[in-house]
Amino acid sequence: MERTTSFAMRATRPQAGALLELLKPITWFPPMWAFLCGAVSSGVGLFENPALLIAGILLAGPMVCGASQVVNDWFDREVDAINEPQRAIPSGRVPGNWGLIFAVLWTGLAAAWGAALGFWVGIATLVGLALAWAYSAPPLRLKRNGWWGAAAVGLSYEGLAWLTGAAVFLGGVLPPWQILAVAGLYSVGAHGIMTLNDFKSVQGDRALGLRSLPAAYGLHKAAIIACWFMAVPQLFIVALLATSGANWQALAVSLLIIAQLFAMVRLLKKPEELAPWYNATGVTAYVSGMMVTATALPSMVV
Repeated sequence: MERTTSFAMRATRPQAGALLELLKPITWFPPMWAFLCGAVSSGVGLFENPALLIAGILLAGPMVCGASQVVNDWFDREVDAINEPQRAIPSGRVPGNWGLIFAVLWTGLAAAWGAALGFWVGIATLVGLALAWAYSAPPLRLKRNGWWGAAAVGLSYEGLAWLTGAAVFLGGVLPPWQILAVAGLYSVGAHGIMTLNDFKSVQGDRALGLRSLPAAYGLHKAAIIACWFMAVPQLFIVALLATSGANWQALAVSLLIIAQLFAMVRLLKKPEELAPWYNATGVTAYVSGMMVTATALPSMVV
């Protein structure tokens, strides 16, 4: 600890690799997956324009999601100095105001990147970036309330990323209502996933006065809320698929929901212990259903 403090006092520029650490590559998968689902739902062949595919994936992951991670780390720096002093900012490997400077510059770069891919891509990018700042930064700091915080992250990681994927491959135009509806429903479901992610930090949230749903309502009640949020939107999606003639996709998503329900029953027995297990099983079934649904949308919007 003495060595880290000494380094923090001497350093004036970020350490090599510390800025990449702030971008947290491990968090990029959910929005990149949702982007791919959106791209598939457009009905345009993904590999007809590989450069566009790569540009869109980079936008959803390293750019927008990465920006949100930098913003969050900057505004959590005082808390992290107590709970996780080894992180890039509190350790001094990103000293002074470099974290804030990087957050602002990366946000601007992400906004420009999105705008270059089309009007509605740019709009979705700006909304996602605005939610990232609202989630972490005062005065809003949506993460202080589990209802608003989980909603902001779910919308950014699933709905806006899905919309972006569809808009990129549709030439930057606003996708049809069916795509918007599905993206919105999966965003609502992601609220439950984000609630389960808060289980790992419930003690710290309570100590710091953050009202995540597990901290505010207790683990069992929060798990019940999360399960309802995840299950109900998928039922609407099955209904939409079935009434649109996408029969095999409706059946496949139904089976995936059944698998999730069995996992939910187990989760509710020991929510604190089994939340990580559910994230590896039930959430996998959830995101698999996203791609199955995406394959049905091209024929539904013709």
